Amino acid sequence: MAKAPVLTPRADDFPRWYQDLINKAELADNGPVRGTMVIRPYGYGLWERMQQEMDARIKEAGASNAYFPLFIPQSYLTKEAEHVEGFAPELAVVTHGGGKELEEPVVVRPTSETIINDYFSKWVQSYRDLPLLINQWANVVRWEMRPRVFLRTTEFLWQEGHTAHATYEDARDYAAYIHREVYADFMANVLGIDVVLGRKTASERFAGAINTLTLEGMMGDGKALQMGTSHELGQNFAKAFNTQYLSKEGRQELVWQTSWGSSTRMVGGLIMSHGDDNGLRVPPRLAPVQVVVLAIKGDEAVLAKVREIGDRLKAAGVRVQVDDRTDTPFGRRAVDWELKGVPVRVEVGPRDLENGTAMLARRIPGGKEPVAIDALAGLLPTVLEEDQALLLRQSRERRESRTSDVTTIEEAVEAAAAGGWARIPWADLGEEGEAKLAEHSVTVRCLVAEDGSVPDADDAPGNVAVVARAY
Repeated sequence: MAKAPVLTPRADDFPRWYQDLINKAELADNGPVRGTMVIRPYGYGLWERMQQEMDARIKEAGASNAYFPLFIPQSYLTKEAEHVEGFAPELAVVTHGGGKELEEPVVVRPTSETIINDYFSKWVQSYRDLPLLINQWANVVRWEMRPRVFLRTTEFLWQEGHTAHATYEDARDYAAYIHREVYADFMANVLGIDVVLGRKTASERFAGAINTLTLEGMMGDGKALQMGTSHELGQNFAKAFNTQYLSKEGRQELVWQTSWGSSTRMVGGLIMSHGDDNGLRVPPRLAPVQVVVLAIKGDEAVLAKVREIGDRLKAAGVRVQVDDRTDTPFGRRAVDWELKGVPVRVEVGPRDLENGTAMLARRIPGGKEPVAIDALAGLLPTVLEEDQALLLRQSRERRESRTSDVTTIEEAVEAAAAGGWARIPWADLGEEGEAKLAEHSVTVRCLVAEDGSVPDADDAPGNVAVVARAY
């Protein structure tokens, strides 16, 4: 009788495969309240690495980290009409505290534009205070009707940036900089995920924004996942909260603003972009553990050698873990590390010691080969970079091979139903066609220019709509 697979095959049931992998790789569990999640240590380790890489890029962009309260007076949200309308169905509202009814209900933050603007209006007095560039790492709550771990949860972790500028041009350029140099750079060069950079249509913009820039990734099943967004807020929140500054010319002016965010949804994107029927495949630049050195048997000489190899690799700058748990069968440990997607396994047993070699198992391209133990420290950094590049190449090839250029709504729906994306001229689609696509659970993920760049306006000549089914 054939042995049952550890995971449901992706081709049989992609959603079930996704859930199996989260469970078997020990990434997360469902929380006790519907729509919440418990992120387990290995899953949180992935998020911590994402935080570290993103935080460095955000600081390079000139922003400083701060923290604002979880509870927001409900009246704050009503100051910006589009904002409150956009978030109303998702709000969690607290009406009682300390055993008493509150004088004013408070909202558990769904995002922080309103409360941060209240403080920006106090902090910004003069043009000398601008630009004001703030980021916070926090949790937010958006009451989710159809939860899925990492992808859509009632509470999730994220970073949210908020900035104030003296001019429209400064705000526009900063939002574009975050979009390109922080988010796109991180997603391509660390996550190894090919993303399309584009502009959201008016109906898909962030509530209260005048422009939303997005990054869309194609998952293994051909659906799209919004990986991050950067918004031009114009002066909408500045007007609502009277956020003004005294210009060089001595006039009181409203600031221009941006906000931008990415979340633990990226962990879901990582799983669905790179995972296979054997588990995760974690990009080496992201991986908390890049190499695991496994002792095959509990021989003292073997144990000493795997620890020595671990020390050598650590000295060479590799994030390494030694697995000397020989009371657990080697096969089970190897499968567990494969499920977790550690890029490289170095396996050492008594026979390997005799030969002066170790077995090198590469998770991303697959395959095993013996390698001289003394060559490992010099070889592995190159191997890890090769595998990092391979994941990005595979992601790009999948998107390109499964994207069709079409001219009709029917063809766009057909392409999405077949597990791909479609590109259709916005002039042929328009808002009326966008509404028709929605009837088939297909959405315009973004608008791009003919050359693939981000267009300056929704109605710019030659805009192309990228359409797909999405998470």
